[in-house]
Amino acid sequence: MQETSMQTGPRNLITDIAGLKVGNAQDDAIKTGSTVLLSDGPFTCGVSIMGGAPGTRETDLLAPDKTVQQVDALVLSGGSAFGLDAASAVADELRAQGRGYGVGDQVVPIVPAAILFDLLNGGTKTWAQNPYRALGARAFAAAGETFALGSVGAGTGATLASHKGGLGSASMVLPSGHTVGALVAVNALGDASPDGAHFWAAPWEIGDEFGAAGCLRTAPGTLPATKLDARNTTIAIVATDAQLTQAQCTRMATAAHDGMARALVPSHTPHDGDLVFALSTDARAMGDPQADTLWLGHAAATCLARAIARGVYHARPAPGDVRPCFQPG
Repeated sequence: MQETSMQTGPRNLITDIAGLKVGNAQDDAIKTGSTVLLSDGPFTCGVSIMGGAPGTRETDLLAPDKTVQQVDALVLSGGSAFGLDAASAVADELRAQGRGYGVGDQVVPIVPAAILFDLLNGGTKTWAQNPYRALGARAFAAAGETFALGSVGAGTGATLASHKGGLGSASMVLPSGHTVGALVAVNALGDASPDGAHFWAAPWEIGDEFGAAGCLRTAPGTLPATKLDARNTTIAIVATDAQLTQAQCTRMATAAHDGMARALVPSHTPHDGDLVFALSTDARAMGDPQADTLWLGHAAATCLARAIARGVYHARPAPGDVRPCFQPG
């Protein structure tokens, strides 16, 4: 393959893939939020879970041998198990639009979801009624092609060992013409930066998308920092417009985990629920399926590493925070 420079899509967001929209909603007092990814129609989806403590909804349906091959939306949310309620609101909204898997005269929206643990981040958690259904409905209503990064949506209350986490996104256009994008809520046990100045993901940065500080010159000689006093989880979506089967989406999700390992140290620990959904809008045929699937996996990993750094880079301070931001101002 001839060497070519990496290029982002026009927004450098997962919504550079035509037809995708993202909506965010948050509660700043609780320090939590939800993020919804929607499409103009159903999309093919797979999943790969490599963390030891995941929290999910409907992920069993995403195995290639299951009957349902496409889904209607994906949800990322804070709130631990409470946050799964955000997906119920999204399913209600889709059903009202007549969207879902047809069964007789009924439609059943398929809305897989994943959650992260943000219940020990300094926010007020004394709610009398689960707030996540309302957050899911608000995120659904807010869905669009542009959206903010950092302390928004599912990344609102996210933390790392040394800094606040956040919601990140990035995209890449391959020489084949296919677009790949990533969306991630970064709430890891470990860190995205070993020293508070450089990102582990720096070798894959395009332009100055997360500060252009460059790479750390030498690897730290000590064990990395962790937050063993709290539960964690980094949850992500990678997407492409290439025509993929559910099995191929699952393979792309697995490859994308390399990006998580490049950007977070340590990653895939027993205390993280690290998960990646992978989706295809099936809009563009593949020219050389063998080569194209290889580069789609590489691009997914690269986009996810960059999205993780961007989510942390764009986090902003708020009253009661238990971690500082990477950018203190």
